[in-house]
Amino acid sequence: MTERPQRPKVPLTGDEREVLTSLLDLHRATVAWKAGGLTAEQARRVHLPSELTTVAGLVAHLTLNEWFWFGVVVDGEEDTWEEKLEQDPDAEFRVPPGTEVATLLADYEKQCARSREIVANHGLDDLVTHKDETFNVRWVLTHMIEETARHVGHLDVLRELTDGLTGE
Repeated sequence: MTERPQRPKVPLTGDEREVLTSLLDLHRATVAWKAGGLTAEQARRVHLPSELTTVAGLVAHLTLNEWFWFGVVVDGEEDTWEEKLEQDPDAEFRVPPGTEVATLLADYEKQCARSREIVANHGLDDLVTHKDETFNVRWVLTHMIEETARHVGHLDVLRELTDGLTGE
């Protein structure tokens, strides 16, 4: 995908929920744009000193973060990755060879859709507790904006190094 896609607009005068959720959706759409259209080889290409910082690895990492923060922390699902991450703290970045970008992005979008449902079913002030830490949904949503935006920056650099695609 080389053309700039239509991405969600962030309302300049919306209420808090509308602004926060649309800002996260803007960043999610940018993830799809920056990763879209690459081959499996391009998405696994290492451009930086860290072998983990690849387009494929970042999309897999963001998918796990969507699931963890919204599914596990907010919605109370069982953390099925805890043991894997204890054995290898970077496990989610290690994408099996040949995994297509379209598959990674489909998994990401599916998880993002589930995350949207979870957020829609909670108030921003709802409190959730995970491992003796209490968060409100607002904090989780804000954290995921920060997490996704940070990795969009990484994806932007990686995509430019891969095939020259630029744009915000």
